[in-house]
Amino acid sequence: MRADPAGRGEGTDLLAVVSPDAVGSAGVVVSPDAVGPSGAAGYLGSVGFGSSRTARRSVVARVAVLVLAVGVLFGSVAVAVRVGTADVGWTGLGRVLGARLGLDVEPLPPLMDSLVWDLRLPRVLMAALVGASLAVCGTVLQAVTRNALADPYLLGVSSGASTGAVTVVVLGVGASALGVTGGALVGALLSFALLLLLLRRSGLDSVRIVLTGVVVGQLFTALTSLVLMASADADTTRAVTHWLLGSMAPARWNTVVVCAIVTPLGLAVAWLCSTALDGLSFGTDTAASLGIGVRHTRTLLLVVTAALTAVAVATVGAIGFVGLIVPHGVRFLVGPLHRVLLPCAALAGAVFLVWTDALARIAFAPREVPVGVITALLGVPLFLLVLRRRGEL
Repeated sequence: MRADPAGRGEGTDLLAVVSPDAVGSAGVVVSPDAVGPSGAAGYLGSVGFGSSRTARRSVVARVAVLVLAVGVLFGSVAVAVRVGTADVGWTGLGRVLGARLGLDVEPLPPLMDSLVWDLRLPRVLMAALVGASLAVCGTVLQAVTRNALADPYLLGVSSGASTGAVTVVVLGVGASALGVTGGALVGALLSFALLLLLLRRSGLDSVRIVLTGVVVGQLFTALTSLVLMASADADTTRAVTHWLLGSMAPARWNTVVVCAIVTPLGLAVAWLCSTALDGLSFGTDTAASLGIGVRHTRTLLLVVTAALTAVAVATVGAIGFVGLIVPHGVRFLVGPLHRVLLPCAALAGAVFLVWTDALARIAFAPREVPVGVITALLGVPLFLLVLRRRGEL
């Protein structure tokens, strides 16, 4: 990987790097006062639009995009719950939800009711939450590291989570107290702690974050392989390998509740830092001139990214490319301002993974394909397209 060419040098003036591509559809105009003693407040005041009419049109367009995305997400969830090896009609879905809400409707037979309520609905909701988490993580990391090829697995957190889960499953270490999810969380936290330890004197430089994250990820990947090769039998190795490829099949209501708490909190923290993310996209010197505490902000955003990725990997395994391809597509549609980009990326990531998981369930039915395989098959050509557009291929 190499740093984003659009980022230019660390000390480049903000005005020198605002290109037509960076401005995009948002119509952003940056004034000379943006980089000055007024700090972040001055930056906020100086980011405006060419006219009040343009501003109104832009706000209306953004609200329309968000409303449309929310509607598409709800529709996608409803359709995905219906489809599968045993299709459920709209009437049947309404009866299941009505019975669970205490309405005066005739419930479905217990087997069909359990299929929808206990298996499919938690699975689809988990896909939406994980997709939103990974897309937000990718958006944040691409700004923090100033690297357009960054994704949530850059920090090595997913590799650490995989090592923790495999250690519990294969060696039984902490199995009674932690379980697979707890082991994955512990591994994710250990990998992140190691990352911070290695970066403690570097000032969290973007290049060092990338390189150190790759090193940490490779270390924990090697540990996972070592545990599997040394102690696991054939059946366990097969089961663990399937989990590592990513699957929504283990999703249940208790894990959905955990993700439903963590994901909105992580998105809220990232959104509150949207101005800082805009500044960090232009480099640390420019961000500092805007009054942004670069080191503290980067640390906070890296912690949020690590937590979101850890919970996702701990519950459904490693799913790649969502955090890489979704932010690029959304940025192309709504522009680079993070206060708009982050919620749109979360919604797009949710829709993307809901449909990807539905495809994984029905493409080779009754056999299920790990959703990580589908995301990789879709992500690789899109990844190559990103490289080609950036002139790196």
